[in-house]
Amino acid sequence: MNNEEIIHELPENYEELKKAAGRSADWRARLAAVEELGRYNHKQIIDILTRLMNSDPVYTVQEAAYRKLSAFGEEVKVPSKNKAELFRGISKIVLRIKKSLPRDHSYEEFKEKLKKMRIDVYDAYEGEKGEQFDQWLRKLWMSDAK
Repeated sequence: MNNEEIIHELPENYEELKKAAGRSADWRARLAAVEELGRYNHKQIIDILTRLMNSDPVYTVQEAAYRKLSAFGEEVKVPSKNKAELFRGISKIVLRIKKSLPRDHSYEEFKEKLKKMRIDVYDAYEGEKGEQFDQWLRKLWMSDAK
């Protein structure tokens, strides 16, 4: 762990970092924003980190925000890793996308369509599932195959 100095003011690129922290379709951008924001112990930044810790769909982002808040001395609880579904009705979302494709579509066609239609869903699950993402998505795609 590096001992970077914690700064007690807003960074010059605060607005840019705030936008990155809110990008629902890019968990990597949110994670990078957490890392950068975590160098500035300021109320507005603590608010952003708290929101991400409590409600980001990707656990990696929640955990990073938790670590930064802890380093600031904030009294925070470790986020729970056990969540049922990141998005309510994921099977309905998948079914809707499958129905929009030709009957004999491939998994790759389905994956691309999901990415185009619901980048928020695709991105959050990709971030949450990591290396198991493709295996998980393929299994979901194959289930309720009609």
